[in-house]
Amino acid sequence: MYLWVIAVVAAYFIKGLCGFANTLIFTTILSFGTANADISPIDLLVGYPSNLILTWKNRKRLDPKIYLPLIGLVLLGSIPGSFLLKNVDAGAIKLLFGVVVIVLGAEMVLREYSHKKGKSSRILLAVIGILSGVLCGLFGIGALLAAYVSRVTEDTDSFKANISVVFIADNTVRIILYSVLGLLNLKTVQMSLLLFPFALLGLLAGIKCSNIADEKWIRRITAGLLMLSGISLILKNL
Repeated sequence: MYLWVIAVVAAYFIKGLCGFANTLIFTTILSFGTANADISPIDLLVGYPSNLILTWKNRKRLDPKIYLPLIGLVLLGSIPGSFLLKNVDAGAIKLLFGVVVIVLGAEMVLREYSHKKGKSSRILLAVIGILSGVLCGLFGIGALLAAYVSRVTEDTDSFKANISVVFIADNTVRIILYSVLGLLNLKTVQMSLLLFPFALLGLLAGIKCSNIADEKWIRRITAGLLMLSGISLILKNL
């Protein structure tokens, strides 16, 4: 149980600080001794109220022009996702997305250290947006989504607000789907309720740190987490 507590505090501290990557941290710590099928439903239930908190806290920075198209893409991601799952090796898809996420994370680091802040290509943003919707809708992985939102928001609060509301839509659909598939049960709910106070502790600590930390460093940490997400995708599917 202590490992679950450590994992949830660490994961949601990072979420409070950067707005995402809780699943990456949570899964990485627990995957050594626990099946992913047991980890994901709990992370989903614990993450849902966390996304509600981040969205409410940063609600003044919500931009419908950013989150509404992404919500549509994420929900529509299940359509091509179903085709890909049926006809293509899912591991190969994750490997490809892993490489893409690493490249985008590295490019984000270069942009942060560069004195010239050029605008991203609209075509590139459209491609990233579509792919992020498919990846999140198909596998519940938000790394590419984070790469997209980081390009269309000006600061961390705006990033957190818009990505969190997209996660709420995705989480809602996945909770319904997991319930239908029997992945959510009384034991899962009980474990999630036990862990949520620790998740809240980590989340609030992360939010507090983000309020006093340098904005540039938070964006650099975000870029680093994107690259770690890509590396994790690749290593898990080699």
